Amino acid sequence: MGKPAAGEELAAAGYEGKQQQRAHFVFIPLMAQGHVIPSLDTALLLASQGAVCSMVATPWTAARIRPCIEQCGLEVRLLEFPLEYVSDGADNLDNIPPERVVGYFQAVALLQAPIQERLGKLEPRVSCIVSDFSHPWTAPVAAALGVPRISFFPMCAFCALSEHNVHEYNKCLCSPGSEEVVAVPLLDATLLEMRRVEAPCFFRHASMGTLGEDIQRAHSQGAGMIFNSFLELEPDYVRGLSSAWGGKKVWTVGPVSLHHQLAAATTCRGEEASMDDDCLQWLDGKEPGSVVYVSFGTIAPKMEPEMLLELARALETSGHPFIWALSKADHPFAETSQELQELEARVAASGGGRIVRGWVPQLLILSHAAVGCLFTHSGWNSVMEAITAGKPAVTWPRLIGSDHFVNEKFTVEVLRIGVSVRPEDPHIQPVEVRREAIQAALTAVLEGGDEGQERRNRVRDLSLKAKAAMQPGGSSHANLSDLVQRFTI
Repeated sequence: MGKPAAGEELAAAGYEGKQQQRAHFVFIPLMAQGHVIPSLDTALLLASQGAVCSMVATPWTAARIRPCIEQCGLEVRLLEFPLEYVSDGADNLDNIPPERVVGYFQAVALLQAPIQERLGKLEPRVSCIVSDFSHPWTAPVAAALGVPRISFFPMCAFCALSEHNVHEYNKCLCSPGSEEVVAVPLLDATLLEMRRVEAPCFFRHASMGTLGEDIQRAHSQGAGMIFNSFLELEPDYVRGLSSAWGGKKVWTVGPVSLHHQLAAATTCRGEEASMDDDCLQWLDGKEPGSVVYVSFGTIAPKMEPEMLLELARALETSGHPFIWALSKADHPFAETSQELQELEARVAASGGGRIVRGWVPQLLILSHAAVGCLFTHSGWNSVMEAITAGKPAVTWPRLIGSDHFVNEKFTVEVLRIGVSVRPEDPHIQPVEVRREAIQAALTAVLEGGDEGQERRNRVRDLSLKAKAAMQPGGSSHANLSDLVQRFTI
């Protein structure tokens, strides 16, 4: 038998004849762009299916996302809560130096009481809290309000399952000094080889205290998980993750960026764009599939000066035109390096490349026919947007302890839609890369003979499946509908 309709469920519970209240989801994201943007996109998707959504945000974050909410015209409300720990725009994790991250998480947890008080007064009544997985303090908020809590993961199920099993089977990977390569069980006959530096040990380092254990406990008490992914991309890992957590429901609702179909909407998803129309006109003049788009994310660690110059030299001499969205952390060096400034002037004059400082509307760039690949840090939002656009990836993860190294393995080894620039020798630091490796990877992805063509065909096929998943009748569309129906009171 199929699942009973919402009305039948209400009648069985004694609510027959009573007016249904629309589902009201409250999103409590981690205040970092890589978490806020997919959370907001998911809220907009749920609102487009008739739900009411509220979005908790600190003032600086609220200012960044308000234009996007207003432009979309859906019932998504902003709930602002000031963070007393910081000032001058540093209420967002993107602006917090590494030595203050622990204090930042402690300060965010102090929002529990004011958020709980305010949510208890909202109309319509809150029916579900969608909390970033990194906020265990939202579990008692949900319990006090008598509503379910769902964990939001801005990553793929493959990565979440890897992190779960690293903790279950190879805790040594979360300990400093363990450099050996070990095999982490994933599914029945699948092993994932990784080193400590590659392990996704979220919040389990000693400096974070009990946060990792608190996250696991809160998640185990929750009603399920939401992922910015789609079922056809990783069906075995979605099922494996659900099984690992005792059969918890997994809703894949992505690619959530597909909510934004218009160019104007794609440019409002982050900060004010630094790229002008001249850059798009430059792209218009390039051959289809010829341009390399280079972006290493919002919170990418600062590159060593020699590495930054090595990347610049590789791009200039690769023979492929490029757009390079220079990470904020690298701006100071770029402004003082004579060699980099001279290189930038040369490629601008020759038409061989553009270096952009500041936020770039990545969806808009990746969707352009001239762009042939994404050169990425392997952040999941970027990987998903490349897949959606049907563009293969060149990967260079550098943020130790994040999901980036596992995302690279998923992209390169499982999906086979990317090429890594990193050396295979485990004794070489994974962030050290030579220009020859960069140029070889770019050639393999943009050209690469039959193998390169097969790689491009695979990612284009995944792009079609991603778009189909978001259409009525698709897997992600069905999961969004299920969420709205399930939490309609």
